[in-house]
Amino acid sequence: MTVLVDFVRTADGAFGALAREDGTVLASGWTDSTEALLARIPVAHRPEGVRRAAVPRIADAVAAFYDGDPSVIDTIAVEQAGGPFRITAWRALRAIAPGRPLTYTEFAAASGRPAAVRAAASACATNAVALFVPCHRVVRTDGALGGFAWGVEVKRSLLAREAAAR
Repeated sequence: MTVLVDFVRTADGAFGALAREDGTVLASGWTDSTEALLARIPVAHRPEGVRRAAVPRIADAVAAFYDGDPSVIDTIAVEQAGGPFRITAWRALRAIAPGRPLTYTEFAAASGRPAAVRAAASACATNAVALFVPCHRVVRTDGALGGFAWGVEVKRSLLAREAAAR
């Protein structure tokens, strides 16, 4: 399978997305590196080829998000490979309201396993489709931002944008 890769400029730097021709996002994040995006996908699920091409729905959604519409990311189809808990957790991430981050403990509960805080954090860390599956909406219990694959400053910016749009 060959997928498309596209990069757009944002206030937080380059944003890249790997997607099927139908626009389903397989990997995304704040980078201008195809290799960095491919590295987010488990080896067994990586595409055979990548072709540079515009994916208008994705570029439009990213622009709309940065223009103040955080709900637009919910309109983008995504696909990730993972076990049952991670798939459930990634769905739970999409249910977190913009501007209302959860703690890792709250996120574990929202994912159906309140005692699985580390597993919930791992689901955030392995989320391949950043922004569209908004793992940036999970913070530490003390309110600190915690980690983010694309940098804490990007996470801070995303949360600030969503809080302002609320």
